[in-house]
Parts: sequence; structure tokens; C-alpha cells
Amino acid sequence: MHKPLSLGIDTSCYTTSVACTDGKSIVFSKGTMLSVAFGERGLRQSEGLFQHVKQLSPLLCDLFAAIDRSDIACISVSAAPTAEPESYMPVFLAGLHQAETLAAALGVPLVRTNHQSGHIRAALFGNETLLNRDRFYAVHISGGTTDLMIVEPHISEPYRIETIGRSTDLHAGQFVDRVGVALSLPFPAGKHLEALAVRAEQRDVKLTSAVKGTDCSFSGAETAAQRLLHTVPDAELAYGVYDCLARTLSKMFKNAVQAYGDMPFLVCGGVASSALLRELLKKRFAGDLYFGRPELSSDNAVGVAAIGADRSGLWKQ
Repeated sequence: MHKPLSLGIDTSCYTTSVACTDGKSIVFSKGTMLSVAFGERGLRQSEGLFQHVKQLSPLLCDLFAAIDRSDIACISVSAAPTAEPESYMPVFLAGLHQAETLAAALGVPLVRTNHQSGHIRAALFGNETLLNRDRFYAVHISGGTTDLMIVEPHISEPYRIETIGRSTDLHAGQFVDRVGVALSLPFPAGKHLEALAVRAEQRDVKLTSAVKGTDCSFSGAETAAQRLLHTVPDAELAYGVYDCLARTLSKMFKNAVQAYGDMPFLVCGGVASSALLRELLKKRFAGDLYFGRPELSSDNAVGVAAIGADRSGLWKQ
């Protein structure tokens, strides 16, 4: 007997993704990154939306070739970047409209969620013990967010998320990408900058770490990094970026514990896939740190699909 499945769709700023899950195991997951011209640091929303429209249909065809469509019990989609009331980006319309059409055609419920909640849920694969807690901290570090949150996980209803800290200017991923592009690395630059950083022979570059309470800032660090271009070896500058990220985040974590109490931290988002950053965070912060699986840290639809399974009760079946 086949298990009922939740089909998830996520069309974020730089990745088109589809996935299927029963809430416990991942049945299918595939994504295609959007194309960014070399030397550019991003895409206009209109261009991103156009690329999603082109990329989504082939991905769904691959998914339907891999599963029995009669097993699909619900469609889940990220309809916005975050759960905040005014959160909106046009790129998410590509996934939303496709999900609405599929749900109507298949006669199954449509679950609307958001990209950030999808990241949190994806990071809970392998960290399910956190679902048994009333509350935990989550930090979402990517090109579009550097958010520190208190999460109350609720199966069958949307998680309650309170944002208690964020970057006041550049996000962690923007910091990485801007330095990476300045070093002539492809965009997005994360994996390329990390590969460069681990080759650093000296690790003395200390970029500005600006933290006030549970908020942070990366613009000063980025300016300092740009000034060091061509004056220090590229690998040492790259390592300095990750060292700065770890120092900044660990300060935010310590300040959160002082202000809101001791709880575990779930670290998610594309920047969190970095093995180097994880290593540096563990050295600097003594609290309970949980990391999502690296392959589920970058943008994907697995968490979105799992939220559909949770809220539709598939995990009980």
C-alpha cells in the first residue's frame, strides 16, 4: 500500500524546487538554480519570475515520472518569503499559481506556507527531537535573511514565529556574495568562497563584527573586506569572512540566551550549509546547536512539502 504524499513547490530568488514527502521520508527532491550572468550579484524579480516559469514544468514532469500521482494527498507551496503579514516577492507567484492549478486538477487540498518556514522544517529532518519542545531558537541565514527567531512548532497548524533579531543592512549571504564576486568568484559565491577559505595558510584577518543586542550589521565588515582586496591573499580574506560570520552569530546567540532564556538553536538557510561556518560556530558557542542536513540547507522544496504533510495529517497515516 502506497503512503499518501505531499507535493511541495518553492520558487525562491535563485532556485526552482519541487519535492514529495510523507512527512517522515523524502520521496523526491529536485531543484534547478536560476541563471545569473558572471560578475552580477543577483537578478531582477521579473527575470527570476520568468526563469521559474520556464524551469518549473520540466521539474514537475520529472516528479510525476518518479511517483504515482494518485498518491498525492495535498499540494504545499511557499507563497511568500516569510510569515510576516506584508512579506511578498513576485518570484513566489510562479510556484503559487502552478500549485493552485495542480491542487484544482488533482482535487486535493492546497497548503500555503512561506519560504522561511520551509527552511526551518527542512532543517528538522534528522532533528525531530526539537518538534517535542515548546520553543526553540532558529536562525535563518541566507542571501535574503539573517533572522534570529523563537519558534513554537505546531503540527497541523502554522508554526508561531517571533523574530527577535536580524541584520539591519546586509544579510549574511549578501556579505558572502559581495566579497566572493569581488574576488572574481561565480554567483552565488558561498561554496566557492568556502573552498578558497579552507586553503588559507594564515588566519589573522579580523573583519568588523557589529552586534547590538540580537541585531547585527555586515555593511562595515563588507567595506573592510573590500579595502583588503589585493592587499592580503584571497584565501585569507575568504577565511576572514567566515570568521566574521561566526563571531557575529555567536554574539547574537549569547545575547539571545541572556534576554530570552536558554533554548536550543536550529541553524538553517543556504549559508548554514557551510561546513567551515558550522565548525567555527561550534568553537565559539557552547550552547545546543542543531544543524540541518547540508543538502537540505540550501533552497529546496522538501520543508515546504513536509509542512503540507504535517498540516494535512499525513504523518498520522
